[in-house]
Amino acid sequence: MALDLVRRFAATDLARQIVRFVAVGAVATVVHYSILIALVELAGVAPVVSTTVGYAGGTVVSYILNRRYTFKSNASHLASFPKFVALNVVGMLLNSAIFAALMGLGIWYLLAQMIATGLVLIWNFLGARFFAFR
Repeated sequence: MALDLVRRFAATDLARQIVRFVAVGAVATVVHYSILIALVELAGVAPVVSTTVGYAGGTVVSYILNRRYTFKSNASHLASFPKFVALNVVGMLLNSAIFAALMGLGIWYLLAQMIATGLVLIWNFLGARFFAFR
C-alpha cells in the first residue's frame, strides 16, 4: 500500500518538478559555492559577502534552467524574471542571515552554507512553483 502510494506520487507532475528543481539546484549550488570558495580562499573576501555574491550568481543559473527545464514556463521574461528576482532576494536574505548566525556560533563557513542551503531550498521551490513560474 505504501509502495503503491509512492509510485503514484512519483508519476505526478509535482514529483517530476521536485526532481528537476533539485537537479537545477545542484547546478546553481555549484556556481554559488564556487564563487563563495573563490572569494573567501583566493580573494580574502569576508564569508558573508562572498556567500551573498555567490547566491546571486546561482540565482541567474537557477532562473534560466528552472524557467526552461523545471517549470517549462512560457511567461515572458518581463513577467517572470522580476518575480523570480524578488523571490530570490528574500532567499538571499534568508541564506545570508542563517549563514551569519551559524558563523557566529563558530561553525565552519562551508558547513554553515550547507545548512543554510538546505533550509532555503524549501522557500525557493515553493516560491518558484507558486509565484515566479505560476
